Amino acid sequence: MRQVVAEWVLMHEISFSMVEDEGFNRMMRCAQPLWERISRFKVKKDCVTIYNNEKAKLKRLLDATSKMSLTTNLWKSKNQKMEYMVITVHFIDSNWKLQKRVLSFVHVPPPRRGIDIYNAIYNCLMGWGVEHKIMSISMDNASANDVAMHHLKRNFSRTRKLLCGGKIFHVRCCAHILNLMVQDGLGQIKEVIQNVRESVLYINASDARLIDFSKIVKTLSLPTRKLILDCKTRWNSTYQLLSTAVVLKNAFSMYSDMDDHFNTCPTQEEWEKVELVCEILGGFNRTTNLISGSDYPTANLFLQEIYGIKIILDRQVSDDRAFVRDMILKMKLKFDKYWGDCNMLMSIASVLDPRWKMRAIEFSFPKIYTNNKATQNIAKVRSILVKIYAEYESMQSEIVNEANFSTVNPSEGVSSSNVPSSSLNSTALGFHEICEYVRTVETIPPPRSELDLYIEETCLMLDRATSSSFNALVWWKENSMKYRILSKMTRDILAIPITTVASEATFSARSHIIDTYRASLAPETIQILICGGDWTRSTYGVKKKFKVNNLFIAYCIMLFCHNLLMHDIHLLII
Repeated sequence: MRQVVAEWVLMHEISFSMVEDEGFNRMMRCAQPLWERISRFKVKKDCVTIYNNEKAKLKRLLDATSKMSLTTNLWKSKNQKMEYMVITVHFIDSNWKLQKRVLSFVHVPPPRRGIDIYNAIYNCLMGWGVEHKIMSISMDNASANDVAMHHLKRNFSRTRKLLCGGKIFHVRCCAHILNLMVQDGLGQIKEVIQNVRESVLYINASDARLIDFSKIVKTLSLPTRKLILDCKTRWNSTYQLLSTAVVLKNAFSMYSDMDDHFNTCPTQEEWEKVELVCEILGGFNRTTNLISGSDYPTANLFLQEIYGIKIILDRQVSDDRAFVRDMILKMKLKFDKYWGDCNMLMSIASVLDPRWKMRAIEFSFPKIYTNNKATQNIAKVRSILVKIYAEYESMQSEIVNEANFSTVNPSEGVSSSNVPSSSLNSTALGFHEICEYVRTVETIPPPRSELDLYIEETCLMLDRATSSSFNALVWWKENSMKYRILSKMTRDILAIPITTVASEATFSARSHIIDTYRASLAPETIQILICGGDWTRSTYGVKKKFKVNNLFIAYCIMLFCHNLLMHDIHLLII
């Protein structure tokens, strides 16, 4: 029972002192009469034990994994003014399931230079013994991160641990780039956004105003929507603010006629701007949600999304309205800065999607790049793809040779000494002459690699509904025996995340914040809580959610304990 409580503390980030609460213990005794009160120190000790056990399990899992990718993020401590780095590993296991685990949550001392970030990452990899297995590292677009990646790439290149010379080693967080693009665009209409924000704030400030506003909404037969106030650092919440408010624009206008003090209502021209902005941001919102998923591969999906964004920008850049042109030009500058050159990872990953293969880049590159550059980039993708496959083919040959060397018995087989020498003398000349003749008249085609066969086969044809729910990992699992080498290569590439954070935190422009409770703990204890909690949730298939009231969670534990007790009593009766 103590282990269950400790796992609960880790999984749901509960304070250690919760187990000393009188209400909690009364509830536990009600569910399990044999329950004995424990102290915060005992539950912490139990959490450390679980942490060590889960760490050993994860170590065995990583030892059995050939390649893996990393993401990093910085967290800030609210009270201590300290910064921590969370390092997360991503890989696809032997059952073709995408896995994600927190490897480390360490304090990075100021001034948090690139060399400090490098040391934190490298020490973590050395501690786990996986420094030779890293496929790629996804990081935000910060100068310190670029310095850290430079040192890591140089270190790994020295020992020849990087695939294809490190061409897909450094992955810039695509969600962060999208965020920079959107923030630049929103800056062009900040006065309009402020008017909408002030209008929502004014209505929400009084119950009487809300009642009057609701009556107007009902009179106009408008959809009932809750007025949302945005967080200025989260562009998606600003998008939600605008998209909700614009539906109720007529209600705002009518309310302004009733209330003389309401002087921030946007004009008709401003509402038109909001509608256009929402139309543009809708595509970015959908793309960011899609590429920030953590339960499915994202690298193979991004090329189509980049193409869609390019279409939006090209369509709007010549708009008659000056504010639209200004907004789109700002966004295009960011697009060209980060995606003006061919993104090798997203291109290779799209080829490894059986729905598209080479067709995706053949179709989209001429529309994203100039004609000459498109042709060059297509050839470059094919060349890098062949080189990566050749490395995997070489690795597989080494494995086969080692296996053959360890199993061959020199005493087995037929020795030429067993064949009569007279037979050799009489047949050797004729045999060699026939072989020479065959070589002169027969043309032996070069062997076809799995990559060649895969690309030459037709693409997987699916209708729109089926394609939207298509799981590339399932397809590759089913075809892994057909493409033994290529499937291993694909498994490692599709595990690479193109964003550094999960979707619920993607839109924030701020760093993650450690809550007040955890900020009061020692860095070593925070490491145990963060990593141990992540590993325990993975063990039991529990998704991390926003914090729930401790008493509600305790109530759930009580129900679990009660059911456990009833089960034990039932066994005794039997």
